Amino acid sequence: MSIENLAQEVFSQKVARLKLSNDQLLIAYRTMTTIRQFELMADKLYAMGKVHGTMHLSAGQEAVAVGLSMAVRKDDYFINHHRGHGHFVAKGADVNLMMAEFMGKDTGYCRGRGGSMHIADFPSHSLGANGIVGGGIPYSVGVGLALQMQRRNELVITVFGDGASNEGVFHEALNMAALWKLPNLYVCENNKYGMSMDIANAAARLPIAQRAEGYGIPWSYIDGNDLLTVYETMRDAVTHIRSGQGPVLVEAQTYRYFGHSKSDRNLYRSKEEIDDWRSTKDPIQRFRTDLLEIGLLSETLIEEIEQETMKVIDAAVAFAEASPEPDPTTVMEFVYA
Repeated sequence: MSIENLAQEVFSQKVARLKLSNDQLLIAYRTMTTIRQFELMADKLYAMGKVHGTMHLSAGQEAVAVGLSMAVRKDDYFINHHRGHGHFVAKGADVNLMMAEFMGKDTGYCRGRGGSMHIADFPSHSLGANGIVGGGIPYSVGVGLALQMQRRNELVITVFGDGASNEGVFHEALNMAALWKLPNLYVCENNKYGMSMDIANAAARLPIAQRAEGYGIPWSYIDGNDLLTVYETMRDAVTHIRSGQGPVLVEAQTYRYFGHSKSDRNLYRSKEEIDDWRSTKDPIQRFRTDLLEIGLLSETLIEEIEQETMKVIDAAVAFAEASPEPDPTTVMEFVYA
């Protein structure tokens, strides 16, 4: 058996074991493609001066967002971080309202007041992103405690980056969540770099997830660019948590193609490293290859999906550009302290 045939057999067996349908696989691929197109368009709009402030793009990290969304329920609560556009899309957000928010329009999720880093949608249990590093981690404890006290079956999923794991609130939150056996899933997206430093130079010991042992919390360190691995790990974590056994920490190794933010000149990593991740480890490319090998995708269908997702993103831009600016007289409305 050739290496290609062996890889195809392994992938097919994994799909069968996870009981994923063809429709689920294709939806996952479309969602990953939509996220990538959204991020590329956001970058383009910023360069054109149509998006103000800064943004933190997640192109290259799509498998974490989609694999996680496949494993949780729509009514589970979600706390995002500043590089969380992909997670918001994967949870089923309206990209029209997202794009309007990016462009500061009144039709956006936060009436144009949140922008890239603070998108929230309480009705869908998306409790918002946070521009403060690790800012969402401490209030995940409050959300988890509220769910537990109300004896509800939903979870709270908190996503943060590798840099946030060195904040003190990371340890405080894990300690309390473990002590009270809260229904919390903590997901660390380790994209290898914080603002300007390799995580290996900022963490005394890796992987980050092993820190959970100090609080008696189960943990996993996984390839975050392998969609099925992400899904399986998150699914098992969700089963553990929903059974009342307390929190789980999952660290997903992934990579961002763009700089930390739009002000990042990328001087701390080489072009060769970025190109290597793009060419050999890209999550969409890897999943596409697997689906091609089992005959679920064809070159024609790939092109159709690319065109469909681009139309969705182009329509979102048109919606945003046609939307009104916020009324200056409402500047003090929707402000909370």
